[in-house]
Amino acid sequence: MKTIAALVAVAVIQDTWSSKEYSIEYGIVIDSGSSRSNVFLYEWPGEKQNETGVVTEKENCRVAGNGISEMNVDPEKDAQSWKGFQTCMDKITKAIPAEKHKTTPIFLGATAGMRLLHERDEQRSNAIMANLTRYLSSLAFDFKTASIISGQEEGLYGWVTVNYLMGNFLEKNLWNTYIRPEGAKTVGSMDLGGASTQIAFVVLDDHKGPDYMHIKLYGYSYSVYTHSFLCYGKNEADKRILDKIIQESSDPAYIVNPCYPEGYNTTMKASSIYDSECTEKPKDYNPDQEFLMVGEPDSEKCKSIVKSIFDFKTCNSTQCSFDGVEQPPVTGDFMAYAGFFFIARALNLVGTSEMDQFNTSLTEFCNTNWTVLRKEKHWISERYLRTYCHGAHYVFTLLTDGYKFEKETWKNINFENR
Repeated sequence: MKTIAALVAVAVIQDTWSSKEYSIEYGIVIDSGSSRSNVFLYEWPGEKQNETGVVTEKENCRVAGNGISEMNVDPEKDAQSWKGFQTCMDKITKAIPAEKHKTTPIFLGATAGMRLLHERDEQRSNAIMANLTRYLSSLAFDFKTASIISGQEEGLYGWVTVNYLMGNFLEKNLWNTYIRPEGAKTVGSMDLGGASTQIAFVVLDDHKGPDYMHIKLYGYSYSVYTHSFLCYGKNEADKRILDKIIQESSDPAYIVNPCYPEGYNTTMKASSIYDSECTEKPKDYNPDQEFLMVGEPDSEKCKSIVKSIFDFKTCNSTQCSFDGVEQPPVTGDFMAYAGFFFIARALNLVGTSEMDQFNTSLTEFCNTNWTVLRKEKHWISERYLRTYCHGAHYVFTLLTDGYKFEKETWKNINFENR
C-alpha cells in the first residue's frame, strides 16, 4: 500500500501536464492492495523541474472495509466498502478547490490481490473493475483509468516513492532552486504486501530482460532491476506454511504447529487456508473442515518448514534469488517497509540491525510463551501475533537465502514504516 503514489507523483505527471500559468495542480490516486484501499491526494506546482513535477502528499484516506478483491461476494460487505469509498471521496473533494475538480485526474491501481483474483476468476475480476470504473467516472473529477498493474510496475513505483520521499532525486539549494543532490545515490526498495513481495534497486550495467526497467526523472536516467513474487506476500506465505504443517500431520483434530507459541491453540477452517490460488487444495478438500492447531514451538523445525515453500535449486542464470528468477547482486542501502517493518518491530529491531542479531531475536521470539508474548506485545492483535514466529523466519529466509543479503550487506537494510 504505498507504492501507487509514484504513479501520479512522478511517472504520469511528467508526460501529462504542461502549463504556462503555474497554478497548483491536484491528482488523486487510489491504491487498492490485497487487504485494503487507500485514497491519496497529491498537489504540485504547474511548473516542472527538468520535465518532472515536484509532488506533495496532501491527504491519505483509508477506505473502510475489505480489499476490492473481496467484492462481488457478500452484498452487505460490498455496501460497507462502497460507503468507505464515498466517505474518502467526500473528504478528498473538500480538500480540492471547486474550480479544480474538472481538471483533477483520478487513477486507481490494483495490485497483487486483484492479480490473484484475475487468475482465479477473471469474470469476477472484470466485473469489479467495471463497477469501480463506473463509480469513479461518475465523480466530479477527470477519470483516467482503473487498472490492475503488473508486479514489475508495483516494484518500480515502490522504488520511485522511497527515493522521492528521501530526497534522492531533487533538493533545494541556497537560492531556493531545485537541483540534483550531490552524489545522487539511490536506495533499494523492498515491499512485503499481503499477496506479493517486491524488490527493486538500481543496476549500473546495461542489463536486458523483463525485470530491468528504465525510467527518466528530473532529467536523469535510471536502470532499475525489479521483480515481484506473487504468492509470497505475508498473508499468502502464512497460508502456504500452514498447508505444509497440515501435510505433515496425520490428525487434523490435533495438529502440532512448531511455529505457534507454547500455550496457544486455535481452530481454523480449511477455507481460510485453501481459498487461494497460492495453496493447492487437497484431493478431499472440504471448505468447512476444521483443523485444531496446537502450539509446540520448535524454531529450527519452523525454519525448515518456511524454507520448503521456496525453490532455491532452480537457476539458469549467473545468480538467482529463488524459483529460478534471475537477480543481480544486491548493492547499496535498502528500505524494507510494509510487512517487513511490522515483523522487525515485533522483534524490537526497527531501523538497521546486524544479521546475527535479527536471527537471535527471532529465535527468542519463537521460544516465548503465548501468555508472555501477549503481555509484552499487547499492541499487536492476536491474529497477527500468532503468525510472527514463522513470519520472522520467512523474512530472514527471503532476505538471506532469497535475495542473498550477507552479514555486511544486511547492515544496509533499514526497516521503516513508510
